Amino acid sequence: MSCQENNNREVNTLVEKILADYDGQRDIDRMKPFNQPDREAIKFIIRKLLRIVYPGYYRDMVYKSYSIRGNLTVLIEDVLYNLSKQIGIVLKLSAGDETDETKINEQAYCLALTFCNRIPTVREYVETDLQATYRGDPAAFNKDDIILSYPGILATTINRLAHELFLLNVPLIPRMMTEYAHSETGIDIHPGATIGKYFFIDHGTGVVIGSTTNIGENVKIYQGVTLGALSTAAGQALHGIKRHPTIQNNVTIYSGASILGGDTVIGENAVIGSNVFITSSIPSDTRVTIKSQELIIKGKDGKIIENSDF
Repeated sequence: MSCQENNNREVNTLVEKILADYDGQRDIDRMKPFNQPDREAIKFIIRKLLRIVYPGYYRDMVYKSYSIRGNLTVLIEDVLYNLSKQIGIVLKLSAGDETDETKINEQAYCLALTFCNRIPTVREYVETDLQATYRGDPAAFNKDDIILSYPGILATTINRLAHELFLLNVPLIPRMMTEYAHSETGIDIHPGATIGKYFFIDHGTGVVIGSTTNIGENVKIYQGVTLGALSTAAGQALHGIKRHPTIQNNVTIYSGASILGGDTVIGENAVIGSNVFITSSIPSDTRVTIKSQELIIKGKDGKIIENSDF
């Protein structure tokens, strides 16, 4: 008898085998799906928040109200309800089983309300990011082009929203928000990073910005830049310690540069060239580049061709 003909028996055997494996009492064996934050709900909240931040750019085919007040009222109510629900879940998860559910739900709503009151401040910063992106990219036709298609502005907008929740000590949700942005844009910014106004990420794919990074104003970075930790070998012993660099005002960092370490400071007006590897501080008003590598160009016959032969 073939494997396919034995299908029912084999499936039942496999189910019993995996159920037995679930009894291992490991972290991956936890089965409390309704006590975990919902990824789809977080995505839903992000989409609503983007509509609030950019009221003329993100459409929702469900709501038919043509009044800006009516639309905004529904959006705020949606965000408050769904965000407070998800915050309540992560607060209970952090507190353990010995919790006062009514008290936690009240705390969750207050946190969601406090966060929503910070949206105008977030929009103030996002507007400066939009200005910096338009000013710094000659390929941009207009600001509509940037809002609707640039991954950098999407990633930084979501990060600025997540950062406010991070500052309110909301567990887990800020990281889920920025990881959603990471999956959509290829840009990985930890919600703990502090980022000043007029921040511009050009192209953006492969950018990594660590949790204790401090970035000043008018900073521009290109694709593949890492603002990371010098070493994470100590693991959790480094939690809460500044591990990532400080980038002061008016700095430009070109593609592929890696700047590492909590004591590393890039001074104002510095320009960091492509593919450099920096683990110590750089003075203000300086340029850092790698000496050009020697290019060897050979013809089909294997002989070296000099530039003058072109």
